[in-house]
Amino acid sequence: MKALKYLLVKEYKQMFRNRLLPIIFILLPVAMMNMVPRVATQEVKNLNMAVIDCDHSTLSSRLTQKLSSSGFFNLYATCNNYKEAYDLLERGDIDFIITIEDNFEKNLYRTGGAQVMVTVNAVNGMKGGLGNSYLTQIVMQYAQELNIEAGLSVKRPVKVEPRYLFNPTIDYKPYMIPALIAMTLVLLVGFLPALNVVGEKERGTIEQINVTPVGRIEFILSKMIPYWSVGIFIVAFSMILAWKIHGVVPAGSIPLVFLFNVIYIFVISSLGLTISNYSENMRQAAIVMFFFIVIFILTSGLISPISSMPDWAKEVTRLNPLRYIITAMREIYLKGSTFSQLITQFVPLCLYGIIASTWAIISFQKNN
Repeated sequence: MKALKYLLVKEYKQMFRNRLLPIIFILLPVAMMNMVPRVATQEVKNLNMAVIDCDHSTLSSRLTQKLSSSGFFNLYATCNNYKEAYDLLERGDIDFIITIEDNFEKNLYRTGGAQVMVTVNAVNGMKGGLGNSYLTQIVMQYAQELNIEAGLSVKRPVKVEPRYLFNPTIDYKPYMIPALIAMTLVLLVGFLPALNVVGEKERGTIEQINVTPVGRIEFILSKMIPYWSVGIFIVAFSMILAWKIHGVVPAGSIPLVFLFNVIYIFVISSLGLTISNYSENMRQAAIVMFFFIVIFILTSGLISPISSMPDWAKEVTRLNPLRYIITAMREIYLKGSTFSQLITQFVPLCLYGIIASTWAIISFQKNN
């Protein structure tokens, strides 16, 4: 253990001798917590629309005004014909064409119904689908307002009042931020150890280690422990940033957050060191680690829900440690889940940690 102490002193000195690393440890969590939730928004707003008002009546003008004042739609242009509006849609200037039929007001008062045709730019399917859903709701609310103004009575009216559990404001930030904390750990605590041992190989210092009585376990621990401390700092710092910037705090136990993240840091740093052991140079290690990061992101539930994936992809996600930490973090942050409720996430992470750390030790070839 004495050798481990000296190796740790060496690793910490080497880490902080690089002036760029401490800056990255601060700036990356700030960027992930501050910029990403603002830029990578899951809300669909500021959709541009063109309106073709064939009626030019009071009610058709009110409908246009209601759509443009909703906060979801911007009135980009009012067009005289469909071809003029379609040219704007084809150029990508607008997302929706709203065509209000002739005799819109007259038909509403006579028959109680009128037609509004909506043309949607569905190049971005999610954007088009959500936008159309928003538009439909606004038009239905408008129709209901007209019915109330006209004094129409409906038998057995049904009023739906949804209760949004765990996220009452339907804000995407409490859902995204726990996943971003885990993603930050991948980029720092996973990527940097992947460059560590191979960096020793390129500098030639690994040869000095080979002729010492330092064991493989001590050597691997000396490489991992500094990044464990960095990872714990990143988790604490990211949680403080999420609280101060977005007001997002865990609904559950903070020690439970750290428990899961300590195990996850152990897993991801072991994977990074395993990749480093098999790599001949830093470029090779970086490419391999980048490949795994892309796969981890795609199958973690960070971008799309795992429940929406095909059956074969759902099975693949079981091999992804990022999936388990993201699920656990979201459960703790949003639901306040307890340890017993998260045992299905805890056990796979522990198994992954045992396998990854054992692999990291075995794969390090110490030549005397």
